[in-house]
Amino acid sequence: MSPVLRDFFYYCIIFVMIVENKKIELLAPAKNKECAIAAINAGADAVYIGADSFGARKKAGNSLSDIAEIVDYAHKFLVRVYVTVNTILFDNELKEVEKLIWELYEIGVDAIIFQDFAFFEMNLPPIALHASTQCNNDTIEKIKFLKSMNVERVVLPREFSIDEIKKVTKNIGIDTEVFIHGALCVSYSGQCYFSNYIGKRSANRGDCAQPCRKMYTVVDDKGNVVIDKGYLLSMKDNNLSAHIKELIDAGVTSLKIEGRLKDKEYVTNVVSHYRSLIDAISNDLSPSFGRLFTNFIPDVNKTFNRGYTDFYFDGKRKTFINPLTPKFIGEKAGKVKSVKGNTIVLEKGFKFNVSDKVAFFNDNFELTGTTVTKVLGNTSIEVLNSKEVKQGLVLYRNYDSSFYKSLNNAIFERKIPLKIYADNKQIVFKSFANNIVEYKIDEKFEIANNIQKAKDNLIKQLAKLGESEFVAEQITVGNDFNIFIPISKINDIRRNLVAKLQETSKNNYFYNKRDTDVTADLYPYKQLDYSFNISNNKAKSFYERHGCVVAGYAPEYAKCTHSIDLMKTKHCLRDYAGICLKKNPDKRKLYLVDTHGVKYPLNFDCKKCVMKIEIPVK
Repeated sequence: MSPVLRDFFYYCIIFVMIVENKKIELLAPAKNKECAIAAINAGADAVYIGADSFGARKKAGNSLSDIAEIVDYAHKFLVRVYVTVNTILFDNELKEVEKLIWELYEIGVDAIIFQDFAFFEMNLPPIALHASTQCNNDTIEKIKFLKSMNVERVVLPREFSIDEIKKVTKNIGIDTEVFIHGALCVSYSGQCYFSNYIGKRSANRGDCAQPCRKMYTVVDDKGNVVIDKGYLLSMKDNNLSAHIKELIDAGVTSLKIEGRLKDKEYVTNVVSHYRSLIDAISNDLSPSFGRLFTNFIPDVNKTFNRGYTDFYFDGKRKTFINPLTPKFIGEKAGKVKSVKGNTIVLEKGFKFNVSDKVAFFNDNFELTGTTVTKVLGNTSIEVLNSKEVKQGLVLYRNYDSSFYKSLNNAIFERKIPLKIYADNKQIVFKSFANNIVEYKIDEKFEIANNIQKAKDNLIKQLAKLGESEFVAEQITVGNDFNIFIPISKINDIRRNLVAKLQETSKNNYFYNKRDTDVTADLYPYKQLDYSFNISNNKAKSFYERHGCVVAGYAPEYAKCTHSIDLMKTKHCLRDYAGICLKKNPDKRKLYLVDTHGVKYPLNFDCKKCVMKIEIPVK
């Protein structure tokens, strides 16, 4: 198909989506209340956040009171709030989880993101359920089953290609959520037991120690080095900026940014970036409301990343990892020409700022850095400590102080446009949908001596919406208006109407509630091993009622056996080494070796193009 014809079809699809009023949700992470508010003000249509326990990020918990404040603020703009309760659960935790979900329902949370199928055996409120990527939603059959359980949404595996995404969106009537940006787990989500094996810190319990960010070597069965020491499991960060149109075309419901451990600056920058990309396609795709006021220009290359990849989006294998470092290298500044004291001279010019952070690889090939204390010219800087900086090494900037200054000083406001109408009988405020309130003028006001001045005063005072979420987009005063209303009275009326409109908007807010009366299909798999992460009796009972034999339990729940794979991943170290079995007859047994000398056997499922890391043979 020619590029012109392809673009024509694409814009036809966008037109149809707009006509049918289909929306694309931009979903942002929130470590805390500050991050959530920042994400909303930067243009997020929804935020996801952890409660104080049972979320898949143990270090990102939040109190119910903070979540309630986020809900109140978000719902003003029809922004939705999802809470992660997506760890596997033990029997002694089920009552506490049930209580937590009722509390979240009562404060107005829109949905719970879950992993454990014990949820289906609990006495839960009719709150919407989203199946976390930790559920390993990697087959059409699993996703169809979740739909039969009245699950509103599935979070698709990061490993899915655009073609696999389309198979779900075109064939199953269920909302879909796709990760578009942020850190990538090297393992299929929910299928990594590496951290739990080496240190009893379970990824499925929200406490991953990230062994994938450590150094390894690959050797063969004779001890020959196949891949030298490096960060061989450390994935680059996901960035689907170039594929937003394709995801919209595919009918995805929600575009998800990863990062519940990230700070406010990261969230603001990344949300602003994707908001601008979506709005460039159409400014009518957002399911939330509110006009954004900002003077900030985002740049996702400035915030933390390990290098970017679109992973397996096109279904093609490429280099997914950054073997040099799991840290943020930043932008290349240039090669060092000379070092004298703390003064560094580069071979070519680069625009540094005072307080920039610079990074470089030292003699041990570890990424380290220092701070710019003075800019001496186009090629010269003075730094805090140049002890490890040597002639010939490459210098990078991984903190641009000027960019962060502009970010932290930028305006980020979100306001709901109001249409205001006034005449001698009433003053009406209208925001969106059916959110309309009026003040009937029953007072006997005097006829104005200067009608135009009275109108101007009315317009001026009604427009003073101050710190509220509203901004006056249009104020119309009827031709018959001729009365004098004192400024103090206009202010009272305005405050009264703002409060009434806020209450009306809150009362009109629509929740997607789950029908808890379920007649589900039989589960599509009959023999369930450890990889189904069953860790409590309710989950066990659920699967058994749906035709399954539970033959294994989650490693966190029962004693781990040697038959367990520590990880399954699309990242293939054979392919990385240039010895893919599909292209090369080299069938040597390979081992992943950590810095303590522990050897993990590697197993390659070439039919599925998946690598597995096995438990060491002792």
